Amino acid sequence: MHKSYCISVHGPKGGVGKTTFATNLAYACARQARGNVILIDMDLHDCGDIELLLGLKQAPSIYDFGPNLHKMSEDDIVKSIKTTPEGIAVLPAIRKIKHIPLLRDEFFSDMFTILQKHFQYIIIDTGSSIAPISVKAFEISSLVLFMTTPDLLPIHRSSTSIQTFEELAFPSDMIRLVINRYDERGVIKHSIIEQKLKRKVLITLPEVSKEQSLSIQQAKPLYALDPRNAYSQHIEETLRILIAKDLLKPVYHQLAASQNVQEVGGFVAAKPSSYQVNVPNKEVERGDAIRIKVHNQLIEKMDFKQLSPEELTKQDDASLEKLRAKTQEMILSIVSGMKEISNRNQRQQLVKDVLNEAIGLGPLEELLADPNISEIMVNRSDQIYVERSGQLTLVPARFSSNKQLLGVIERIVAPIGRRIDEKTPMVDARLRDGSRVHAIIPPLALDGPVLTIRKFSTEVIGPEQLIKFGALTPEMADFLRACVQAHLNIIISGGTGTGKTTLLNALASFIPHEERIITVEDSAELQLPQEHIARLESRPANLQGDGAIPIRELVRNTLRMRPDRIIVGECRGPEALDMLQAMNTGHDGSMTTVHSNSPRDCVNRLETLIMFAGMDLPSRAIREQIASAIQLVVQLTRLGDGSRKITSITEVTGIEGQTVSTQEIFTFKEKGLDENQKVVGQFMATGLVPTFARKFKQKGIKLPKGMFDGS
Repeated sequence: MHKSYCISVHGPKGGVGKTTFATNLAYACARQARGNVILIDMDLHDCGDIELLLGLKQAPSIYDFGPNLHKMSEDDIVKSIKTTPEGIAVLPAIRKIKHIPLLRDEFFSDMFTILQKHFQYIIIDTGSSIAPISVKAFEISSLVLFMTTPDLLPIHRSSTSIQTFEELAFPSDMIRLVINRYDERGVIKHSIIEQKLKRKVLITLPEVSKEQSLSIQQAKPLYALDPRNAYSQHIEETLRILIAKDLLKPVYHQLAASQNVQEVGGFVAAKPSSYQVNVPNKEVERGDAIRIKVHNQLIEKMDFKQLSPEELTKQDDASLEKLRAKTQEMILSIVSGMKEISNRNQRQQLVKDVLNEAIGLGPLEELLADPNISEIMVNRSDQIYVERSGQLTLVPARFSSNKQLLGVIERIVAPIGRRIDEKTPMVDARLRDGSRVHAIIPPLALDGPVLTIRKFSTEVIGPEQLIKFGALTPEMADFLRACVQAHLNIIISGGTGTGKTTLLNALASFIPHEERIITVEDSAELQLPQEHIARLESRPANLQGDGAIPIRELVRNTLRMRPDRIIVGECRGPEALDMLQAMNTGHDGSMTTVHSNSPRDCVNRLETLIMFAGMDLPSRAIREQIASAIQLVVQLTRLGDGSRKITSITEVTGIEGQTVSTQEIFTFKEKGLDENQKVVGQFMATGLVPTFARKFKQKGIKLPKGMFDGS
């Protein structure tokens, strides 16, 4: 198989002469290679210029071939491509601008796989914008000849384009500068351009506007019309330099570096058949070693204090963004000089990994950015599970060491004044976006730090979305709305990850906007639409073990804040007693959540929590308190298929003997599984009318007739 070379020609703006240069360079390559050259026009916004310069009409485009490539033989495809009288093939990307959104990446990739077998030189005019399709061209190119002119605006645009090119993690030495229309007597010398763009100039091309106009009129490149012209001689010199300095690498080498790979730990392995991969330890260790090497060089070049958790905590969003940009630029400069990395995907992933490790949350950043992931569970540094649609999945992301994982935990807890160390090896915290975090470290965690993150949904899920998700019916939503508006005290019960906080948010949205709401939480998560809200959050002890403010004390303080409603994120200790007392002393319409598996378990758990308060109350008194304070228990359950549903809405009717009595108003009956292993069932009313239904009439709340009809 012959060697094939690919050169991309790019410019920062229109009018710098890149299309003319690409066309003349193709003719120079054809002379050196005895034909066997293809010129690809990927300047999408000026499509057709190359055909015009060469006097060709209606050349079939990559877009035209795209859907039919698999139906044609390679020889038929190559024969269908238009050629000039000199035998140079010309292939535009599109024929009409309206085809730009329809030009798929695979059209180009599939076509290129064919072209590199049949042509020795592939010259690509990539235009003046760095679009996804031009990035594809850069990926398979040996180098990019970057066209500019000795003028302020093109040079400024060039600087911006080169920066974008580097941010895409292409090797720094892949760009070679070509200065067009250069005059030694001009104001801006090529040394100034090199200094500004931080690149050596490969070659300068003279101004030959009259000769170029003549070549356009005759529909032939200047190199073909007059090979002895100064411009033509410089074109030939360009090709000589590229060959002499061994700047061109064969295309098959480029393809091997960009196809059939999967990034793992910042480096590549063969593409797996599924997302869960078993990466060879040596490959992972190599990736970790190079990432640590880059990180250490970064710390040497930057002020280490800038990257410390304490300093990052002080940064506002604008300052943090500036630091991020500065850090990324530094990492790019380090990575660009490393010979261990030949593939752009590797390079880009490595830059991202080191940047996330330096000022972000390391491998967690991409998982946090994935909207389909609801929970992240780090069992140890090299084992991370996520929850998607209720299903747990092991992901290839990993920390390089327990030290890195512990550093990320410290970075999470520092901004909200929490700490984690041997004396306090457990912590509850939250991220900037409100995601709930729990961490526990050795000696309590035997295999290294354990981190669990319940992601905060940027979209507030209301009753309409819950109905759409199948968590309840419109009738149940109307009933719960009536209960909130009638000032009933409601407990939301459920196991871990059943959606208690989400439902609490949805029910709280029914509270009238004129009422004053006080929320009390361990880690602030509630997102209420009302304006008249005071939000309170508990505080852990300081380094000396002093200054802790538990939820219980905050609940007591809410009584002095003239609340209409008190909402406690979760009752899991003695604060349950204070919550019930508030409900019994004129603060009707309050709400909270409790960890329990059924309405009956919820009542029993409340009784147990109240005993933790140390008041030494008799069981009968506690149950009377519960029966008089709570009117409704809403039970949430996560079913076998991962879906979450309200499986019971139960009224607390009073106390009979030693037992708190209840009656179920709505229930969910499971019927089995469908062909997709999804739970099939039905929400239904039990036929019992709640005893508090009279409150609806007193407050003028109307509900549909037959709502409680069990049929």
